[in-house]
Amino acid sequence: MTNVNHPTRALFDDVMVPTYNPAAMIPVRGEGSRVWDQEEREYIDFAGGIAVSALGHCHPALVGALTEQANKLWHLSNVMTNEPALCLAKQIVENTFADKVFFANSGGEANEACLKLARRYAFDTFGEHKNKIIAFKQGFHGRTFFTVTVGGQPAYSDGFGPKPGAITHIPYNDIEAFKAAIDDDTCAVMIEPLQGEGGIVSPDLEFIQQVRKLCSQHHALLIFDEVQTGMGRTGTLYAYQQLGVTPDILSTAKSLGGGFPIAAMLTTDEYAPHLKPGTHGSTYGGNPLACAVASKVFELINTPQVLDGVKVREQWFRDGLNAINEKYHVFSEIRGKGLLLGAALTSEYEGRAREFLTAGIECGVMVLVAGANVIRLAPSLIIPREDVEEGLRRFEQAVAKVLAK
Repeated sequence: MTNVNHPTRALFDDVMVPTYNPAAMIPVRGEGSRVWDQEEREYIDFAGGIAVSALGHCHPALVGALTEQANKLWHLSNVMTNEPALCLAKQIVENTFADKVFFANSGGEANEACLKLARRYAFDTFGEHKNKIIAFKQGFHGRTFFTVTVGGQPAYSDGFGPKPGAITHIPYNDIEAFKAAIDDDTCAVMIEPLQGEGGIVSPDLEFIQQVRKLCSQHHALLIFDEVQTGMGRTGTLYAYQQLGVTPDILSTAKSLGGGFPIAAMLTTDEYAPHLKPGTHGSTYGGNPLACAVASKVFELINTPQVLDGVKVREQWFRDGLNAINEKYHVFSEIRGKGLLLGAALTSEYEGRAREFLTAGIECGVMVLVAGANVIRLAPSLIIPREDVEEGLRRFEQAVAKVLAK
């Protein structure tokens, strides 16, 4: 009989749906950029809960915000609003292109809201024929049936029956393919301003600016999925702010709550009215606990000190990864922006990214993958230099371990 007060990894196989294949160790405690497992073994966290723990683990200000709100009010229905939700929405509106905000619980839910708004706006304004959505191969937008179909990875969307229709996928950064795909029946274009799950692929500046121009010409709404790139991850509050392009709708999640589940759809006064009462909703979206934490996260990240610090830390990681590569020659390039970085494997190690992740855990450092060929790093935006250096030292041990196989 398993001790429920000290559950083991084996219990996962007994009681959990086998959607995941988690590591053998079970983390129980975190502080800053370090995590400890059940055996009190320490790990440096370069994964950040998949770009979520933007201020590390158990940041005192976030613990304080959560505790304070927990003693006030946890949940209401959307028959009422609440103070933390209003304060957070005001912060977002004052610091982005947006005029209006809709709160949800996850990136997938925020993207679902983005797509529903775009379809409803087109339906109301132009008629039901204007319903086409353009998205990009290797894109990722969530796991709801609508968002996983818009995402450009069939392995995630196949096998569940008939898919939502009128969705076209084209190669990322291919402007000619985009020109051929967009027309007056296109209602929306959904794009990541830096592809995450698809391999940490940055957009060509001319490409993304042409996409904006053509969307405007065809009255198609441009949706930026900033679930992973938002909240300082690339060195500005949102990635669009350094591309010279403003979307019509934007999704944000992951780092927004610093580890507490929350997401939001951002849009303007022109489009927001098309989600009138009854057309969309969320029981938990905008709940006081999540919004109180996210408001504090927003306050702490949206400072020159943190945002400029992201660019400094990016260079620490690039220098460290390049030094490892000079010795072991495993990476073809270091991709990405800010603290969303990808070490792409050479052809010799193609398909083996997960081996580096597993070896990393064995050596006391947590990393991610982005597909089978890219090792992904998405650490805390305020990770100290000593943790970067120690984590890279452990990661070098992991690289050596994989190569020794």
